[in-house]
Amino acid sequence: MRSPEELTTAFRAAGLKVTPQRQLLFTLMHNNSAHPTADSLYAVASKQMPGISLRTVYQTLTDLTEMGELRTIEVGAGAMRFDPNVSDHHHAVCDVCGAVQDVYVNQAPELRGLDGFAVADAHIVYRGRCASCSASVKRS
Repeated sequence: MRSPEELTTAFRAAGLKVTPQRQLLFTLMHNNSAHPTADSLYAVASKQMPGISLRTVYQTLTDLTEMGELRTIEVGAGAMRFDPNVSDHHHAVCDVCGAVQDVYVNQAPELRGLDGFAVADAHIVYRGRCASCSASVKRS
């Protein structure tokens, strides 16, 4: 995802309105590795800017996604999440706390059984227990 300043310029160039609320959301999403939901982003934004609407959060996330600045990811067990990292990567999801982290695979595995099938996109979700939750279980 581009910097908040670059997004401001891109929004204006696309004829989209730039408001202080949107600029806050640009800042909150920039380099955000938490893969937030719209609701969790709204909770953070409303603490910093009381009065921001959930509708503004959803519309801004939709606009950013349509511009290719965000990816939507479905990792199960909950709402759609938003990822500002649009590079080629996958995700690991903790079954205990729900944390999502990026996973990079240097070489795609050989796919078998896809005769004549042209793969357009692939998204792998690894499920398990994050380091923090694993450590909590060991301490118990």
